[in-house]
Amino acid sequence: MRKSAREAAFKIVFANLFHDGNGTNFRAAVYKQEKLEEEDREFAERLVALVSEHKDELLSMIDQRVERFAEYRIYAVDKALLLVSLAEIKYFDDIPPVVSVSEATALAKKYSTEKSTDFVNGVLGGFINS
Repeated sequence: MRKSAREAAFKIVFANLFHDGNGTNFRAAVYKQEKLEEEDREFAERLVALVSEHKDELLSMIDQRVERFAEYRIYAVDKALLLVSLAEIKYFDDIPPVVSVSEATALAKKYSTEKSTDFVNGVLGGFINS
């Protein structure tokens, strides 16, 4: 299920914000925890790889949309959600952007602060509406 794959990718990207290049054991543990099947594991791996490959570009995109403070001040959970969602919006043509935004806001509601849902939704909405 892609929802679980997105959540797994988010967890890996979040961990990578603190310790870049987490090993295969960590990833395997996350995939096991999320009970991902092979197809979903591949989807999550692709998302993580795209974030890693295009991280500077994606961070720059976030920085351009967040007007009041620099990207480095964004709560790490929100930053990881934005990175994963922007990678999905930008590099997965088969997924409607509104689905990516909806999934990100659901994860923000689960893992982040009360205000983060609106923040993530607003930043991502700015990308898909521009």
